[in-house]
Amino acid sequence: MSRIASLDQFRGYTVAGMFLVNFIGSFAATPAIFKHHKTYCSYADTIMPHFFFAVGFAFRLAFLKHRERNGAAAAYRAAVWRCLGLMLIGAVVYQLDGRYPSWESLRNAGIDGVLSTAFRRNVFQALVHIGVTSLWVLPVIAASRRTQWIFLAASGALHLALSHWFWQDWLLANRVIDGGVLGFLTWTIPTLAGSIAYQEYVDRGPGGAIRAYLRQGAALMAFGYAISCLTAGGVVAAPPFVAPWHPRDLWTMSQQSGSVSYLAFSTGLSFAVFALFVQWNDIRGGQWALFRTLGTNALAGYVLHGLVSDLVKPFAPKDAPEWYVAAALAVFFAITWAMIRSLEKNNVYIKL
Repeated sequence: MSRIASLDQFRGYTVAGMFLVNFIGSFAATPAIFKHHKTYCSYADTIMPHFFFAVGFAFRLAFLKHRERNGAAAAYRAAVWRCLGLMLIGAVVYQLDGRYPSWESLRNAGIDGVLSTAFRRNVFQALVHIGVTSLWVLPVIAASRRTQWIFLAASGALHLALSHWFWQDWLLANRVIDGGVLGFLTWTIPTLAGSIAYQEYVDRGPGGAIRAYLRQGAALMAFGYAISCLTAGGVVAAPPFVAPWHPRDLWTMSQQSGSVSYLAFSTGLSFAVFALFVQWNDIRGGQWALFRTLGTNALAGYVLHGLVSDLVKPFAPKDAPEWYVAAALAVFFAITWAMIRSLEKNNVYIKL
């Protein structure tokens, strides 16, 4: 199959959304919907699930191609190395927990002390989650849609069981990021949904796939909201994008917790948004140059945008007025885009 325009465009939209929310989220003037809140699903919280949806789509596509060309053993070997590579890059970008200013403090901590804290919080962010989740779903990445739906549901159910047992309390006490060390169980939901979306596209064609995406997306969004209403013993929960009027628990939509309700709803939204791109790009032939540039070099965008943000943000106080935040965003976005566009012009693409 030739390159699927809608996947690049959807991924480019997601990268642009990441640039937006990661840059403006820390400013006082930023509307609440563009910030992460830990207690409900905002627009900012929908971006990361889109990434995993695109990862799952591309993962199945690439794996099946590799298996057909080089055999199953080579395909699995390449997938494992790619996952480990992502985890290593993530560890370099995010760094491990723990600081040891003296030799004595390191000796006192010992190997057990270092290992017990090093992977507790910082390292488990997007790239590491993608690597770990991809390893977790690798046994079923080439399986039937039915098998993948079962695996997806079982992973979510296991996360709920562990959260009820101990995980919800632990992650709150340790202020984990994006679901923490057990986050892969629920990041499986958008990842395998993306894989399923690829097979729907192959089997049904763009038009038929859109109808399937909209059905599956509506069902997942409804399911995600429905189980969020189990909060506090069963109340009508605040809908997505609205601040809650009930206490937080394991049923709450929360990116910090990587909760099942949050990932189910956001994955449903990913289906719906991707359907729009299939309609515009693959059926009507539309293209956005910005999304093409960002979508075909997403890893470069991910790494570079943090560096550019560190350059611009020292000159943008957190209490800056809206017009100044908008201007700082424009500068940040322009610099980051120019760097990625330069890579594109020179046919330089950073991939694993």
